[in-house]
Amino acid sequence: TGVPKDDSLAVEWYIKAAEQGYADAQANLGFMYKTGLGVSKDEACAVEWYKKAAEQEHAQAQFNLGIMYANGQGLPKDDSQAVEYYMKAALQGLPHAQCNLGVMYAKGRGVPKNAVRAK
Repeated sequence: TGVPKDDSLAVEWYIKAAEQGYADAQANLGFMYKTGLGVSKDEACAVEWYKKAAEQEHAQAQFNLGIMYANGQGLPKDDSQAVEYYMKAALQGLPHAQCNLGVMYAKGRGVPKNAVRAK
């Protein structure tokens, strides 16, 4: 029947892999800290792990970091930084990042308003 679900144990294994530089583990650990899954919720810690994964071109971590900048979660709100991370993820083909980037251009958040680029 498989192994019982244990989020705390998952966090322990993610930490081991993340400390060795494994980007997927760093991104997953960021998610665990952002949501409080298996660990006490800590948005600042989530940002740290997302940044480590984003530095390795992890598209989902870049997107999640963009969201955190756009909403001021775990760090000061910064629309220009949100755009930067959405752009990085969008250029890797992540549809949600492309959508969010379009919204930023449509609303002029972090970039000059531009209906053409918004599309």
